[in-house]
Amino acid sequence: MAITAKMAPIQIKASLPSLPPDWSADKDFKAISSLSQPTNRSLEPVGPHFLAHARRKRHHRTFSEDERLEALRSTKKTEDEDAGEISEAEDPMLLQREAKDWKTQDHYAVLGLSKYRYKATEEQIKRAHRKKVLRHHPDKKAASGKDEGDQFFKCIQRATDILQDPVKRRQFDSVDEGAEKEPPNKKDVQKKPGNFYKLWAPVFEAEGRFSRSQPVPQLGNDKSTKQEVEEFYNFWYNFDSWRSFEYLDEEVPDDNENRDQKRHQERKNNNARKKRKVEDSQRLRVLVDDVMGQDERIKRFRHESSKQKNAKKVEREAAENRAKEEAAAKKAEAEKAAKDKEVAEKASREEGKKAKEAAKNAAKKNKRVVRGAVKDGNYFVGGEAGPKEIDTALNDADALILKWDNEELAVVTSRLNGKSDKGEIKAIFVEEVKKLVEAGKVKEGDMKSLAA
Repeated sequence: MAITAKMAPIQIKASLPSLPPDWSADKDFKAISSLSQPTNRSLEPVGPHFLAHARRKRHHRTFSEDERLEALRSTKKTEDEDAGEISEAEDPMLLQREAKDWKTQDHYAVLGLSKYRYKATEEQIKRAHRKKVLRHHPDKKAASGKDEGDQFFKCIQRATDILQDPVKRRQFDSVDEGAEKEPPNKKDVQKKPGNFYKLWAPVFEAEGRFSRSQPVPQLGNDKSTKQEVEEFYNFWYNFDSWRSFEYLDEEVPDDNENRDQKRHQERKNNNARKKRKVEDSQRLRVLVDDVMGQDERIKRFRHESSKQKNAKKVEREAAENRAKEEAAAKKAEAEKAAKDKEVAEKASREEGKKAKEAAKNAAKKNKRVVRGAVKDGNYFVGGEAGPKEIDTALNDADALILKWDNEELAVVTSRLNGKSDKGEIKAIFVEEVKKLVEAGKVKEGDMKSLAA
């Protein structure tokens, strides 16, 4: 059967002007014409109204039956659409909860969001609430012949109120045991090398939801660098948690007449929060200690660090030994050089001493030669020399010897050697005296025996 539908007319929403406050139909209404006679006209439904009319005709339904069945179909359609993400089976024990025990109920489980928990989005919470309301609304249950009361429906409403309020949801997430991950057993970790990262990573992911600083460093894997591992453990040993425990507070009486009791209960709740905060910090510190003790990367890094330290130590000791050897070699070389220098200086002194001794002996010999030459020259007189002439000549000879140095004495001695002629000997002495006079070492006339 082909069904055609006409386009629905365009509707324009407009409001009539308000009547004056003192308007009255009795005194202000005036008819401008008479009413016409009633006319029968055929009305044809269009758009969704035509489809509803055709559906009722085809299935022989009344208006109320069609509306009820369409409402059920719409509900089922909504449930089927939400089943893609929110398809958690309902626990029969959960359906029997009392609304007054809302403090201990699992709000995520009530809405069917157990697998999402703190990760559930606002849209998912809204859809879950709509699904649960369509399924457990008291009116729907009563219409279907099931009377299960409104307790679970109240639980649904309470869970929605808490999870849609950011502050209340944060308080519940702070104590949500369903989101916690139990630390793995040490034996399970040791079964396979990769189990350590596979089993411990979810634990720290769950704990990381309480961190004020995001994102939280990951546990990593066997290929993580030393810096990444150190950053991970430094983060968790200095963990800054926003976790609070207000949700576990005991109810504070809201009664102005019991102010003392109210203040007492508030102090009690504050002390309980602080105690739980300290206990949670200690628990987390033990947890990090345990995982660090099982982390093979830490052992490897320590071994590598120890190996590097040992290598540096060996290198440092080798450098120190080389420095000591070089210092010892330099010292030995310096000692040898000093010894060689001392030997050389000693030899030089010995040679100098010998040379000096030889020069002294030579000088003595040369002096004897000079004095002998004076004698051979007859003391520089023509006839026989008397004592006075001999003393004068020898004194002049000694005076000349004092004026000459060893070299000059040797030169004079060489000139005098082999000479026997008196005149020639005297001439040599006269010539040497003249040189001394010219040099300013002797004054003219000082050498009386050699005077012209």
